Amino acid sequence: MRTIPLKNTISLIIITLTLISCYSPAYISGRLEGIDKKDIKIYLIEPETLQELAASYFGKVIDSAVVNSDGSFEFRNLPKTKEPVLLELVIQQVGKDPKYLKTDDPIKSNYMPILWQLGEPLKITAKLDEFQKSFTIEHPSEINKALLDLRDIHQKAYQTYLAGKHWQIEDGSQLLEKENAILQYQTKLIKFANSTQDLMPALVALRWVSIENYYERVPEFLVSQCNKWKKKQPDHPWVKQLCKESDPSNLPVLVGDVFPNLKFPMLTKDTLSLKDQLGKKLTIIDLWASWCAPCRTENREVLVPIWNEYHNQGLQIVAYSLESDEYSWRAAIERDGANRWFQSSDLQGDDAPFLKKIRVRTIPANFILDDKGVVIAKNVHGRALMDLVKSYMKKID
Repeated sequence: MRTIPLKNTISLIIITLTLISCYSPAYISGRLEGIDKKDIKIYLIEPETLQELAASYFGKVIDSAVVNSDGSFEFRNLPKTKEPVLLELVIQQVGKDPKYLKTDDPIKSNYMPILWQLGEPLKITAKLDEFQKSFTIEHPSEINKALLDLRDIHQKAYQTYLAGKHWQIEDGSQLLEKENAILQYQTKLIKFANSTQDLMPALVALRWVSIENYYERVPEFLVSQCNKWKKKQPDHPWVKQLCKESDPSNLPVLVGDVFPNLKFPMLTKDTLSLKDQLGKKLTIIDLWASWCAPCRTENREVLVPIWNEYHNQGLQIVAYSLESDEYSWRAAIERDGANRWFQSSDLQGDDAPFLKKIRVRTIPANFILDDKGVVIAKNVHGRALMDLVKSYMKKID
C-alpha cells in the first residue's frame, strides 16, 4: 500500500475546499435587464441605525459585485449573523459613491430594501433604469413579500399624488394644495405601517413617509408606531431609536392632548390665558402670518365666515401670528377682517417663543379644541375646516 504524504493530503483538502467554495451557490444573485452600458456595479448596504435606512450616503458597504455584460451578478460576502438583517441593494455606475440613493422619485430609485436570512438564497431580477419599480424576488419570504407590497403602494401613491405635479409655492398660493397632496401620499404608507405585523416593512414605510425625517404634520404616526412595536419587539435597537424620536417632548401637541394653558401676548398689549377664553363648544388656535398668502386667504374665506356663523353658538378663535413688523401685522388684520377674534404675537419673527413651546415650525397650522381644551383635530384648512366646525357644532347641540 502506498502512503500519501501528510503535506500532500493537506494540500488536497485545501484545493477541494477552495473548489467547493468557488462553485457553491451564491446566496444573493440575479440579473439586471437593459444593460447597455459598462461599468455598472451593485452594492449591498447595511443601514446601522433607523435614521440610516433609506438615507443617501449612510450605512455600511458589506459587499459589491460587477454586473456582467449579460446582466448577471452575485454576492458571496454576506453577514454571518443568524438574525435576519435588513440590507439595501443599490445599483451604481463605477466611480460614483456606492451609498448614493436616489430618494426623491421612487420611480427612478436605484435601491431596494430586502431582508436577508442566513441560508435563504435570494434570486433577483430588475430593470436597470427602473430598479426599485421593477425589482422582483423569486419565491420571496413573507417579509420580503411585504416589502415588495410596500414598494407597490409607494409607487402608486407617488404616481397618484406627486408625480408630475408643479405647484406655485413662490407666492404661497398653492402651498396648502401641495401639503394636502403630500399628506394623501403619506397616508397610504401610514396605513400600511399601521396594518403590517412585520417590523422591518413598517420601519421602511415610516422612513418613506419622510426621508427628510420631517414628521411635524404626522407626529401621531410616530407615537402609534412606537407604542405598537415596543410591545412586540421592545429590545430591538431600531425600536428604541423610534421611541426616542417619538417622545412627545420632541413633537408638536398631539391629537388627544390638552392644549397647554399658555399666555398669549395680545395685540392690545395685555396677555390672555387660553384656559380663560376657551369657547363653550369649540376653539380654533390659528397660527398664521401677514406675509403668508394661504394664511391670508384662510382669514378672509374661511375664518371670517366660520366666526360670523358660529361664534354666538360657542365658537372661539385665538390667533398667533409669526411677525416681526407690528405695522404689517395690524394692517393685515384690518384688511382681512380678522379683528373679530383674539390676535396675538411676540413680534419676534421666526424666533417666536409661542411656537417653540408647542414645537411647531411650519405655518399655516391650527389646532381645534373641544370645550375642555383637548385637541380633537389639527391642521384642517379650507372647506374641510368649515365642514368640521359645522358637523361638530351640530353634534353637540
